[in-house]
Amino acid sequence: MQAKASANLRHKLHEIIFEADTPVGKWFDVLLILSILLSVMLVMLDSVRAFHTSWGVWLRYGEWFFTILFTIEYALRLFCVGRPLSYATSFFGIVDLLAILPSYISIFLPGSRFLLVIRILRVLRIFRILKLVQYVGEASLLMKALRASRRKILVFLFTVLLLVIIFGSLMYLIESPENGFTSIPRSMYWAIVTLTTVGFGDIYPRTDLGQVISALIMIIGYGIIAVPTGIVTVELSHAFKKSLTTQACPECSLEGHDEDAAYCKYCGAQLNK
Repeated sequence: MQAKASANLRHKLHEIIFEADTPVGKWFDVLLILSILLSVMLVMLDSVRAFHTSWGVWLRYGEWFFTILFTIEYALRLFCVGRPLSYATSFFGIVDLLAILPSYISIFLPGSRFLLVIRILRVLRIFRILKLVQYVGEASLLMKALRASRRKILVFLFTVLLLVIIFGSLMYLIESPENGFTSIPRSMYWAIVTLTTVGFGDIYPRTDLGQVISALIMIIGYGIIAVPTGIVTVELSHAFKKSLTTQACPECSLEGHDEDAAYCKYCGAQLNK
């Protein structure tokens, strides 16, 4: 009886946390994304001296609130899947873990809490709500093609935003305020200028490691500009010819199954219908 109750609880939690096709699952994803964005905003504001001086204590309280919230969410994800290790070693499982580790590490290594900006990677879950995979291949009619193009542009801008936040945060940690990197937003400004190959020269790294990262960002910037959007469109249309769902396997938590699939194509477990 107790085992059956536990199984029912795991099934309900899995439906809420992993399934984006249900109303409750969509609300959960929306609230999760808002929490992620708010937590990243707190970390970024904490790096600004004026905000840190006036609101530093409250920003730290908010940071720990979201850390505890995400820790509970991560534990529930491990609990409601049949293969916790499979989820823990997946892409999103690793990102979920990295989203909470910096806060605990900062207890022993002060300053590492700013690595919490890696939480922004978890916003990739928003594509489950946007149903991106359903629109990429619809290019037969003009309206559907425009809608698909709009989402491709959003993906491109979102990728650039991720790079800017990550590289800006790294440079804030590596370079000192004396070199002009006084906060994460200012470091992000430098990352945007460097990634777009504009190079104003008002801020520049002076450490060896900072210069290596700058060279890497410049190369990535040339790559982003050089890749033709036509090739990306063709590759995406080939990759998503089939109609896929956002349904997650209750055992391994992986997605990308066909609409009529009864079993997981990765582990063979029966899918919830």
